[in-house]
Amino acid sequence: MQVRNALEALTLRPTRFLRSPWPLRSLIYLTGGALIGLATIVATLLLLAVGVALSVVVVGVAGYLATVLSGVAVGRLERWRMRLVDLDALPNPHRHPGAPGLRAWLTCRLREQATWRELGYTMISALVLCWMDAAVVYAAVFVPSALLFAPIYLHGETTPWVTVPMALLTPFTLAVAAYPVTAWAGARAAMARALLAPRSADSNAALVELNRSRARLVDAFEVERRRIERDLHDGAQQRLVALSMQLGLARLELADGSPAAVQVTAAQQLAKETLAELRELIRGVHPKVLTDRGLAAAVGDVAGYAPVPVDLDLRLHGRLPDAVEMTAYFVVVEALANVAKHSEATRAAVSAGVRGGRLHLDVRDDGRGGADPEVGTGLTGLADRVAAVAGTVALSSPPGGPTLLHVEIPCAS
Repeated sequence: MQVRNALEALTLRPTRFLRSPWPLRSLIYLTGGALIGLATIVATLLLLAVGVALSVVVVGVAGYLATVLSGVAVGRLERWRMRLVDLDALPNPHRHPGAPGLRAWLTCRLREQATWRELGYTMISALVLCWMDAAVVYAAVFVPSALLFAPIYLHGETTPWVTVPMALLTPFTLAVAAYPVTAWAGARAAMARALLAPRSADSNAALVELNRSRARLVDAFEVERRRIERDLHDGAQQRLVALSMQLGLARLELADGSPAAVQVTAAQQLAKETLAELRELIRGVHPKVLTDRGLAAAVGDVAGYAPVPVDLDLRLHGRLPDAVEMTAYFVVVEALANVAKHSEATRAAVSAGVRGGRLHLDVRDDGRGGADPEVGTGLTGLADRVAAVAGTVALSSPPGGPTLLHVEIPCAS
């Protein structure tokens, strides 16, 4: 079991947990939290005192800005400190300013929700959390230390029969203290993550750019597929057809049954088989029927080649965006291939239609069911392909069947 944070470490066996670095890391994290909270309190009081003492508008505004932006510094420090008790890094929620300079930076930060959430976290940390950190650290360090040094500071006040057993209890108290220290550190880090993690409003611009980048990649990939299909169709396939014809003409010039005729006939047969394999490859790279006639015709063509009978119910009126048609086509191809390889089905059905601006695609079979994406049936790759166009995949495949694969893809360009 790979432990990613302090809370997960608590689920380990006691021997493994106590030998792990998590209790020590948690203690360091809480000690740092107490010190940062104390420093924040001192800095805030100093800023307020300077503003009141000078009573100057400029100084007051500067102090206000410094107090607000102190949350940015504390938030950055907290995201760095959290790596002690949480190995999953917390992303930076702040945007890059649209222009260079201090004024653009200040304007950008003061308009972000993340800045005010960080300020809120800073105030909560200074007023509440740091004191709890200090209390937990004090109890975890003071009690074992008091027991360990009992023979020294209680010397002469009581007998060794009391102080020595107290000192011997130190390892036990350390082991017990490791659990509340780690638990509070994990809970505190979880609270910090909840407050400091990026929100949709913070990352909206980045998300838009990510979607645009993904769309560009999908489009570039499809353009490259079409180029490969065109090169194979117009280049290699035509040369193989010409080769087969030349071998056929050469065969006519040779006497039947001669060794040369046998070799030429065999070569012509190999050329025909290679041509058939090339046509299958071209169909897999980018089927021409999909480009020329659309998704319904292409799915019908796939159903005609399927090893099991396929019922079609395609209610598609007009063409869909190229990326949608391509994705849906390969979903059908992969799904029917899985039906043939794994389901032991006697019949399959494919239905498709556009509702609410989304393509709804269903592939059913009457096989034995039990399809599992974790066992390498191609469902994971299929889901990744659909996710590339912001689609979703749902699978129902109870043992004994039947199996239903439901795919939804947005049709907006």
